[in-house]
Amino acid sequence: MNHGSTPETAVKPLAMSSGYLRARPDPALLSIVVPCYNEEQSLPLLAAELTDFLDKAPYPCEVILVNDGSKDRTVELLAEWSARDRRIKVLSLSRNFGHQIASTAGVDHALGDAVVLIDADLQDPLCVIHHMVAQYRNGYDVVCGQRTFRAGENIFKRATAWFFYRLMQFFFLKSLPRDVGDFRLMSRRCVDSLRSMRELHRFLRGMVAWVGYPQVCVRYQRQARSAGTTKYPLRKMIGLACTAAISFSPLPLRMSFVAAGVMTLLAIEEAVRALVAHLSGHTTPGWTSLMIVLCLSNGVLLLTVGVLGEYVAKIFEEGKGRPLYIVADTWNVAEQPAPFASELLGVNLRDRMGG
Repeated sequence: MNHGSTPETAVKPLAMSSGYLRARPDPALLSIVVPCYNEEQSLPLLAAELTDFLDKAPYPCEVILVNDGSKDRTVELLAEWSARDRRIKVLSLSRNFGHQIASTAGVDHALGDAVVLIDADLQDPLCVIHHMVAQYRNGYDVVCGQRTFRAGENIFKRATAWFFYRLMQFFFLKSLPRDVGDFRLMSRRCVDSLRSMRELHRFLRGMVAWVGYPQVCVRYQRQARSAGTTKYPLRKMIGLACTAAISFSPLPLRMSFVAAGVMTLLAIEEAVRALVAHLSGHTTPGWTSLMIVLCLSNGVLLLTVGVLGEYVAKIFEEGKGRPLYIVADTWNVAEQPAPFASELLGVNLRDRMGG
């Protein structure tokens, strides 16, 4: 597998909050956040690749690996790795909270001036991070990895991903870049803004786009998995897509309202037609048209109630005010994450100023 492939030239900026960019030096510390779930097979390869990257990087780096309730030997391998290298920091969550929450936990504990979010499967080449840092030096606060090729994925997955991003951009979040996953670099001010958003149902790539700082894409070819199997089967992808749609727009509710309006007009038309037929003495049984209208109206009604139920369920879950995650064990991690409102972070922390 070629992890040294050079990405293509960065595309035009995605969003600008000001008319100019301020150049800055390399980050004083670069944090690399890696969520892990049942990555026993890929961790030895990841350790070799990341260690080589850290040794050769021209800027200091730390790696925050988040064990998301793995059921294999992932946490044991992470603990052993952290014992060999103090640059490796490990958070082990008390159970499986999901990829987006695990990523959030890592970002919460990242101390760097710039934070890179990347998966553990080595599909995203580590060399792309250097090109992201170059754009960071140019003044961009968000540098996204944009896939030009997706090795190891079937036509169905590539087609649905292509459709999803364009649908999201057209209907729900215009600032969402196309063909971009969670692989990205974020500046400290972007990370701090992201950490202030504590919703339970998270779509990180949309949340980062919503923040609105200057963004740019670095294009690259995504590799096949180094080992193991994907942790995002079709069921989880559909769930993430639904979360993305509902989290950023009330459009599904409005669409169900429009569908209900169309069915109401159809029902009125059928009622008028039946009345005219009755008054003209040309009454017919009308069983077919009646059943069509009845089935359609009931279907739209159930669909509308289902969409409304999704919003109500998310309001219910958000209203509980539970922490996003619970950290069970840590290795090489300070007692608390970077300065922020610690009472919001889902871990029991002492007040930073009070010691």
